[in-house]
Amino acid sequence: MTRRYLMCRPTYFAVDYVINPWMDPSTPVDVDRAIAQWTTLADTYRRLGHTVELIEPIPGLPDMVFAANGATVIDGTVLGSQFRYPERTEEGPAYLNWFARNGFVTQEAKSTNEGEGDLLLTERYLLAGTGFRTDLDAHSQAQELFGRPVITLQLVDPRFYHLDTALTVLGGPAGVAYLPQAFSAGSRKVLRQLFPDAIIAREEDAAVLGLNAVSDGHRVVLPVQARGLAAQLTERGYQPVGVDLSELRKAGGGPKCCTLEVRD
Repeated sequence: MTRRYLMCRPTYFAVDYVINPWMDPSTPVDVDRAIAQWTTLADTYRRLGHTVELIEPIPGLPDMVFAANGATVIDGTVLGSQFRYPERTEEGPAYLNWFARNGFVTQEAKSTNEGEGDLLLTERYLLAGTGFRTDLDAHSQAQELFGRPVITLQLVDPRFYHLDTALTVLGGPAGVAYLPQAFSAGSRKVLRQLFPDAIIAREEDAAVLGLNAVSDGHRVVLPVQARGLAAQLTERGYQPVGVDLSELRKAGGGPKCCTLEVRD
């Protein structure tokens, strides 16, 4: 199934502050390498038959490359983002304005809500993460706006500060892949009930943001370093497509972070 994605070139990418455990301003960042890796990701989507649209990067917003955090789009309706940290505040209006200019119905976030970082759509549910970034009130707003049943999941490991770093929506036979220890005990029970056939990821794959992946139901674009997860996907009938985003990982991002799905 072909998908439509919104992405933002990492023209102004940098690690100048710390808002997650992956970030270390003392570690050099190679912007040209980040751009090259991002370009390969975008080209990979196009090669797989997907549509890639671009939002213009804004100087002073180094994390704007992580488009997934910019909004949530379901059935042509857009729920905007409101960021936890002031360093990213201006990204929310930038993304919402892009959608408004392009004819989408939009609604501003009423509380902290970091887009598809914490709101992941499955066939039946909208999985909603909380614990580090997105507030519970945002889950209620999403349910009212989209009319989809929302399942709240509590994140407990600061390395996996967004839901999309601890869980991948795959579609197909497994439904999802996730790292159990990234979730509270109650949330693990919920995931086991909802997705009894899920792929259970290993710590070493999650540690390279292997779960920050993008699936079209069969092809799964994930960090090339997540070799164990790629093998698990193959065993279950999926086609893993590895990409190297190691430069962007210095800010805590992988393929999914760079990719906002636009569902018309």
